[in-house]
Amino acid sequence: MIFSKFGKRLTCDAGILSLMDDLGDSQCSGDQEMIMMGGGNPGHVPEFQALLRRHLAAICDDAKAFQSLVGAYSPPQGDMAFIASLARLLKKEYGWQVEPENICLTNGSQTAFFMLFNLFAGQFPDGSCKKICLPLAPEYIGYADLGLCDDFFETTRPKIEYIDDIFFKYHIDFEALKVGEDIGAICVSRPTNPTGNVITDLEVSTLAELAKARGIPLIIDSAYGLPFPGMVFTEANPHWDENTVVCLSLSKLGLPAVRTGIIIARKEVVRALASMNAIMSLSPGSFGAVLTQRLIESSEIIELSRNLMTPFYRNKMEKAVACVQRECAGTPYRIHKPEGAMFLWLWFVGLPISSLELYRRLKNEGALVVSGHYFFPGLKGEWQHKNECIRVTYSQNDQDVARGIAIIGREVRKAYEEMGR
Repeated sequence: MIFSKFGKRLTCDAGILSLMDDLGDSQCSGDQEMIMMGGGNPGHVPEFQALLRRHLAAICDDAKAFQSLVGAYSPPQGDMAFIASLARLLKKEYGWQVEPENICLTNGSQTAFFMLFNLFAGQFPDGSCKKICLPLAPEYIGYADLGLCDDFFETTRPKIEYIDDIFFKYHIDFEALKVGEDIGAICVSRPTNPTGNVITDLEVSTLAELAKARGIPLIIDSAYGLPFPGMVFTEANPHWDENTVVCLSLSKLGLPAVRTGIIIARKEVVRALASMNAIMSLSPGSFGAVLTQRLIESSEIIELSRNLMTPFYRNKMEKAVACVQRECAGTPYRIHKPEGAMFLWLWFVGLPISSLELYRRLKNEGALVVSGHYFFPGLKGEWQHKNECIRVTYSQNDQDVARGIAIIGREVRKAYEEMGR
């Protein structure tokens, strides 16, 4: 069959497809030997899962609540009880001047960004074309193929700060960043997927000022960040104003299967997104909203994020860093300063093979990671650094993560030894 341009674009050999295929193939095969360090599946937090089981049991015992869970479409904007509770929470906790009309739910964050990116960029009625500005790369692999036209991103190479002999950190290079007339929106993830970088409050406010001056929105992808699930290990404050779009998710709390994305934006943007929801899927699913309604209404979701999720992932991060320091000793490795999310971004300086070839070797040895070259959408020009990095997920079983990092250390050492022969 012959597919349309739209069909070909969404069936291309995308990095996000490779990542999800690896995840699905491993689960379907029942292969217990493959160590999953590539995908973004959250860890299993026993206390949180027990809490959700209790909430689900209570809903199932209540006929009216169960009807809301599975038996009725929500409005195109999403479950209104959840939305109203979230608006009250954000106003109470952070002073954000949001009303229910400022919040829209989507069928997952990936769907949210497909809608947002193509709402603000692409071809416009006057014939002009606009792009999404990514002020910092590497950036989320899932953005790369969301645009419905070519040359969709304008991406700026970061500054690199070296921190002692092991760590480094990316910073936005504001001197190189250009936000021209062809930019429809600025977007940044915070914490950044794949690096765990948390751009500073000053960087956020500077981006917000640039966006406001240009009359375009700043989109902050907070799927791992604030106010929930709160996987942030450094000083940072959540940001929202009328010119900012904040995107949240229930996935990293431990609910990736319910596919609940949350967008907080000015009212006309929310109305547009609700219209897109209606056309694309009638309405967003309400399972996640109904299941977590009590957590939002009581503000318990904030306490859970601060007191359960953050310590859980910080502990996992520290163990993973210790493993890398042990297993990669003697190789020219660096770790991006892990400030949040659930990833280590490993840079093997002068790596004699590509990161894609390293991914293949590791996969053959039973450890799945993600090649770093996928995380630079829209970055023009050659940069060897792109081919020297990998993303490693540490959210899963600590023993498996340790075994996987040992495999990484062994294969990287082999690669450098081959170069020296």
